[in-house]
Amino acid sequence: MREQDPKQRIKNFNEVPYGYSEEEAVKEASRCLQCRTKPCVSGCPAEIDIPGFIKAIKERRFRDALTIIKKTNNLPAVCGRVCPQEDQCELKCVLMKTGSPINIGSLERFVADIVSEDASCSEAVPDGTPSERLEKVAVIGAGPAGLTCAADLARVGYDVTIFEGLHMPGGVLSYGIPEFRLPKEIVSREVDGIRRLGVKVKYNSIIGRTKTIDQLRKEGFAAFFIGAGAGLPVFLGIDGENLNGVYSANEFLTRVNLMKAYKFPEYDTPVNVGKKVAVVGAGNVAMDAARCALRLGSEKVVIVYRRTEEEMPARLDEVHHAKEEGIEFHLLTSPIKIAGDTNGNVTSLICLKNRLGEPDDSGRRRPVPIEGSEFAMDVDTVIIAIGNNPNPLLVRTISGINTGRKGTIEADPSGRTSVEDVFAGGDIVTGAATVIAAMGAGKQAARAIDEYLKSRR
Repeated sequence: MREQDPKQRIKNFNEVPYGYSEEEAVKEASRCLQCRTKPCVSGCPAEIDIPGFIKAIKERRFRDALTIIKKTNNLPAVCGRVCPQEDQCELKCVLMKTGSPINIGSLERFVADIVSEDASCSEAVPDGTPSERLEKVAVIGAGPAGLTCAADLARVGYDVTIFEGLHMPGGVLSYGIPEFRLPKEIVSREVDGIRRLGVKVKYNSIIGRTKTIDQLRKEGFAAFFIGAGAGLPVFLGIDGENLNGVYSANEFLTRVNLMKAYKFPEYDTPVNVGKKVAVVGAGNVAMDAARCALRLGSEKVVIVYRRTEEEMPARLDEVHHAKEEGIEFHLLTSPIKIAGDTNGNVTSLICLKNRLGEPDDSGRRRPVPIEGSEFAMDVDTVIIAIGNNPNPLLVRTISGINTGRKGTIEADPSGRTSVEDVFAGGDIVTGAATVIAAMGAGKQAARAIDEYLKSRR
């Protein structure tokens, strides 16, 4: 796919890939073999009829293509941009054997974009709003899991209200993923489509503080889905993490994305980023933080990761883009201290080099510090991007709910928890994972909630 030149894109927050033209999309769709067994569908947590929508693109029936996708996926423009298709549907494509699977994600993005931009077909996708509403269901969190669960329940007739703690919907789609990967107007457009299903969204509603589950029960809600995500940052636990210039990736990206710090002073939310930045971690969040720092004016940005490049959890595309943009990678390197000056400002990141030892519990070879390898990395900003755990505020207010060691909610694959009318899915159950995994959990929970409420009638 055509993209912005790296030298230009590091100076702006515009989306990096331009997207397919109509001719490019039709050409790519024509490569699909239309396999009878549909192996690609088995790799899609959203259960999209992939050969069906690709066939419609090939035949230039773009409205039909989007209708097919929206039967099971209410966030196609989002999924087309941020889902790890290379590890899911594209991995199952039979053309993977040739090294060139169908670019399913880009085709999904194309359809979602072209239909929304064409006024003549903007209303072509039926929203399926039932004429009568069934029981009231509360969905906590307007992130990928909550939005998916709410939409699926609304389609079959439930009276759904989403309670969102922030002032806008999307969850990690809004506060975590940068504009150059996922423009926020795309998120707003997708959420508007879910609202047309009859779903209500209440913002600035922190369930567990402004209201509790028990209070919502008294208001007539018959079932609850918790998709509040994992927003509590994890730190390294080393000296110096309280110095000026140390951010959690969560805070940093929230300031940049949700609070529009990249548009300061138009938006009154500054974020101070130094000339030399170290980002600790190598997942998608780390890549997002590093690439944002570069766009905010940092002269040098370094990824620090204790394992090898092959073990980096970030998508290959994100690593590729980061390298194109000039971000450096210090691998097999572990931070042990953040040093500062007498004014409490970061001056350097003290690290050790690692070698690979015996396998650990994950089956990967354990990074072992090399004696005498300590060195100082000259930086004035450190961003910690090593993961997030669920915020305990909500969970502590739900009587009888079982939780895991890191504060996650224990739920079976359908989303059922230890509390009969409470279901959960996404990062609050699994810990930080992918957008599409959260959406898949929302779909499973919607089915389970439907079954539960039917059994009580």
